[in-house]
Amino acid sequence: MSEAVMGWVGALSWARLEEPDWWFWGAGLPPAAGPPPQIFCYQPPRFLASALVSEMPLPQKKRWVSMAKGLVLGALFTSFLVLLYSYAVPPLHAGLASTRTPEGTASCSPEPAELETPANSSAGACQPRRDIVFMKTHKTASSTLLNILFRFGQKHGLKFAFPNGRNDFDYPAFFARNLVQDYRPGACFNIICNHMRFHYDEVRGLVPPNATFITVLRDPARLFESSFHYFGSVVPFTWKLSGRDKLAEFLQDPDRYYDPNGYNAHYLRNLLFFDLGYDSGLDPGDPQVQEHILEVERRFHLVLLQEYFDESLVLLKDLLCWQLEDVLYFKLNARRTSAVPRLSGELYRRATAWNVLDARLYRHFNASFWRKVEAFGRERMAREVAALRRANERMRRICIDGGRAVDAAAIQDSAMQPWQPLGAKSILGYNLKKSIGQRHAQLCRRMLTPEIQYLMDLGVNLWVTKLWKLIRDFLRW
Repeated sequence: MSEAVMGWVGALSWARLEEPDWWFWGAGLPPAAGPPPQIFCYQPPRFLASALVSEMPLPQKKRWVSMAKGLVLGALFTSFLVLLYSYAVPPLHAGLASTRTPEGTASCSPEPAELETPANSSAGACQPRRDIVFMKTHKTASSTLLNILFRFGQKHGLKFAFPNGRNDFDYPAFFARNLVQDYRPGACFNIICNHMRFHYDEVRGLVPPNATFITVLRDPARLFESSFHYFGSVVPFTWKLSGRDKLAEFLQDPDRYYDPNGYNAHYLRNLLFFDLGYDSGLDPGDPQVQEHILEVERRFHLVLLQEYFDESLVLLKDLLCWQLEDVLYFKLNARRTSAVPRLSGELYRRATAWNVLDARLYRHFNASFWRKVEAFGRERMAREVAALRRANERMRRICIDGGRAVDAAAIQDSAMQPWQPLGAKSILGYNLKKSIGQRHAQLCRRMLTPEIQYLMDLGVNLWVTKLWKLIRDFLRW
């Protein structure tokens, strides 16, 4: 976008709101920088308002009011379009080269004292690992794991690498170090965990050499179903689907509807491959597919599975040398049951075939996951999973009013209101109990706080996300 377009866009206008007391001034929106839009109200003296109205000829007053309304609506609409463009379009076709930090940029170089003692050392003792990269994939229970990392980092005063302006690193563009809030060359961070399109070299340059890399996968057919319903409204080529069950209609002949170059197309095919930084449109027979899978295995110390989340957390706790309290959780960003149609046998098969790259990735790490469980010990795993579930149940009774998740309309505290998909209110949230003992009050609130609110609590600049929310609320999206 040129500098001229990136400048202030909008119009200034006056318009009457009530007879004859209230007037307001509306300012246009900056497309890429500056504060959110504001409305300033002013109540002139009655004699002044009356004079303005009485002295103006009736036809001229009508023309003036019409012009004012047009200016206001025009400013809002133009600003909305520019914001939408600056928010969504630039990253869409951004390649690796366009987002890479310039050559020669200093990488993280921690002091020797900052390097951690290896976990699970041969001496039998271990120190909790605090340098962690979580590659946050979409629709894989990753928001729940994000909350765990937020709590651990906040508890220990760790340094997060957060995005600037929004809650992701300009996804779907590739990650680059200069996207980090307050980044300086050579800076070191403890935890990176927000949504990104993974770029290993750029991420590696922000954390100490012995940082732990983790990610989470999900059955590709189930992930596709979830992504289709969550993101479908912002993928324009799905708008051609006219039936009541759009997912089934799409899977009957996906090539008829799918456009790999379409806006937000990445959400609806091989999303795991895409998030991990690879070409999601590769031919399944291309040797690069297996090479990429093996590369993921080399780079990541643990790949969790959404379907076996408790077992995954037990393995994570052991890898990081954490305590049970560190991995307690409530399920966040979950959809209500009525919004979760289950794929039938045939549709499941079609969804798996459509996401064949993700299917190969998932099969590989499903096998390696159970090898890790065997090495950990089946009986030991069963005991630890049972202990985790008992502890989670105890926290549920302590923290959650009514003991369960509720629809968005039933959430009483706006600070507990989760982000909703466009045009729907399908994501559940929680009501915090009003009377919680001092010992658990802080932990309960943190465990139940949704991602956006938690990021703001941690001091992240989310002006783009907040502005987008204002527009959505105004348009009732």
